[in-house]
Amino acid sequence: MTTPRILAFGGSLRSDSFNQKLAAVAAAGARTAGAEVTLIALRDYPLPVFDQDSEDADGLPDAAKKLKQLFREHHGILIASPEYNSSISGALKNAIDWVSRAETDDEPPLVAFTGKTAVLCAASPGALGGLRGLVTVRSILGNLGVTVLPDLVAVSKAHEAFKPDGTLTDEKQAAKVKKLGTHLAHHLAKMLA
Repeated sequence: MTTPRILAFGGSLRSDSFNQKLAAVAAAGARTAGAEVTLIALRDYPLPVFDQDSEDADGLPDAAKKLKQLFREHHGILIASPEYNSSISGALKNAIDWVSRAETDDEPPLVAFTGKTAVLCAASPGALGGLRGLVTVRSILGNLGVTVLPDLVAVSKAHEAFKPDGTLTDEKQAAKVKKLGTHLAHHLAKMLA
């Protein structure tokens, strides 16, 4: 039986990102359910703003190639997305744009996304917890061939929601976030069986 492999990350570049902490909580749930989880930080893959002229001249930046390879190597994606002005963060959208690009003329379109399964969550200081931004993330991923599972969690008042060690202060909320990771792991295990 194949072990589900999940790529998890927050969609922010901030060093103390609420969403990176949230991704770690959800990743713990996936690991408990038997998945192999690779937790990364987008800040470790610095990317220029996508520009096709630059791509045409120089190809994909090394960080984009590494990130794309990670997407290709995993069955599932777990994204904790911040909400910037009621939408997706520029960093997350830029990463998706770079990862979507073909490296060779014979590469299948959207090879890093097609057939993947994802779960989404968000943390935001606002009252809706980043819920509005998740609508956009779901739409983008769906258009790229990713099956986005319907369950999601949005953590409001994110500036008050985490303990210094990065865990959530509300145990019920923590259980919901971990359940997202568990659900993705179980879903993938069934698909890979």
